[in-house]
Amino acid sequence: MKYPLIRSRLLRIWRESKQKNADPVDAWKSIVNDKEKSREYKKVRGLGGMVRADWEEVNEIIAASNIYTAKTYGPDRVVGFSPIPAMSMVSYAAGSRYLSLIGGTCLSFYDWYCDLPPSSPQVWGEQTDVPESADWYNSSYIMAWGSNVPQTRTPDAHFFTETRYSGTKTIAVTPDFSEVAKLSDEWMAPTQGTDALAMTMGHVILKEYHLDNKSDYFTSYIKQYTDMPFLVILAEKNDILSPTRTLRASDIKNTLGEKDNTEWKPLLIDENTNEIVIPTGTIGSRWDGSGKWNIESKNVKSGEDISPKTTLKNDNDGIVSVGFPYFNNKQHDQEIFTNTDHDAILQRNVPIKKVTLADGKEVKVATVFDLMMANYSVDQGLGGKCCQFFLMTMFLIRLLGMKK
Repeated sequence: MKYPLIRSRLLRIWRESKQKNADPVDAWKSIVNDKEKSREYKKVRGLGGMVRADWEEVNEIIAASNIYTAKTYGPDRVVGFSPIPAMSMVSYAAGSRYLSLIGGTCLSFYDWYCDLPPSSPQVWGEQTDVPESADWYNSSYIMAWGSNVPQTRTPDAHFFTETRYSGTKTIAVTPDFSEVAKLSDEWMAPTQGTDALAMTMGHVILKEYHLDNKSDYFTSYIKQYTDMPFLVILAEKNDILSPTRTLRASDIKNTLGEKDNTEWKPLLIDENTNEIVIPTGTIGSRWDGSGKWNIESKNVKSGEDISPKTTLKNDNDGIVSVGFPYFNNKQHDQEIFTNTDHDAILQRNVPIKKVTLADGKEVKVATVFDLMMANYSVDQGLGGKCCQFFLMTMFLIRLLGMKK
């Protein structure tokens, strides 16, 4: 890059602040602590307005913002990523080393250029162990979401267009009319900064295939291959019960008979025995030398078949109200999308079990499945506030930017 680009409003505000504050850190502090100044440049994110700047000035802004953030909130609140090693080992090492030295957080570089699935390495620890682009020929429906194929996957772009000759339908999900949008059969343009489209799809899938019309195929899949049955500890903070982390073998007395990597072995309930067990295939089993790291529905201790319990709806120790964050209320107002008059924390009813830990403390736990159903506002008949599907769908459509 011959010269850096910066949002024009931010650059103007920065220069004005520098005239009043000799210390760059104080100049940045005066910007982020002023709601009007901060809002002025943040509200136009995703709308362009970038201008040229010189390296010295941009580096000063970056340094000042990093120092202020680290001093105020801690170095782990400084988050960034570098180009992929395959592009430039020097550039990759420079960025990663900088973040590591200051105690910052390194993101996946996939999050930057969006041409490969970031969830793949983050979940499985493997770099894009997915089908090649030629496999698109075997698809009947393709959604290009988070990937501008002609630009970031130029060598593979022809597969995306040629598969349409065999009847494959292609959908582009992107706020702007990008290169991939013009190559697709349909273009969906959700407002930037919103997750309404994804949440709507998730709600439909959970309600129609995991509640109203359960599918044996989907049910068996989530039991064996996802974290849906695993138990999550609920803890109270500011008088609100919230999900924290998974319940682990290391939390239980005698660690359920396991000795190695117990803090890396999450727990679930076996429907056959109604007991808490460790399934095979957890990351703890992967590295304990037992050879029981295959993802199978088996008890890691006995080797017996298990049936992981995904919901505690019909067998629980009570129904409790759990808080979930909501970022589209007036407290987080942005002009680019319509806000709603809801609290920043939404309360949803969730079935729980009570578990006694090794230290004698009793905690409440819920399955990932039940927490996800609650977070998606799918009504499982547990009472409390829960959006009706039709009203929720109409509400989410408004967030897509289809304003009157």
